[in-house]
Amino acid sequence: MIHLSQAAIIEIGRLKSKQQADSWLRLAIKEGGCSGWFYEMSFDQVVTSNDRVFDVSGIQVLIDEESLNYVNGLALDYSEDLMGGGFRFHNPQSIGTCGCGISFSIIAPKV
Repeated sequence: MIHLSQAAIIEIGRLKSKQQADSWLRLAIKEGGCSGWFYEMSFDQVVTSNDRVFDVSGIQVLIDEESLNYVNGLALDYSEDLMGGGFRFHNPQSIGTCGCGISFSIIAPKV
């Protein structure tokens, strides 16, 4: 389904430790940005009937049904450089990104 690099696991663990309550990592795809789609990551304490829960390298990840097909094969990495740190999304389904690298375009999956 999705893969988390060791650096991403460490950073997600660090961020999760700052949460007030038990929470899951929520990963979603939303319409928007100059290329059509963008990733949204947050921590959530609520699992809805529309969510699938995955254990990815010990991290509990929530993905809603609408986003599920768009993240199949996604690799999430974290790196720091001179411009700052951040998560990097490597999606084999992406067919292009915008100049800033925040949004991407994708061919709609067959449902």
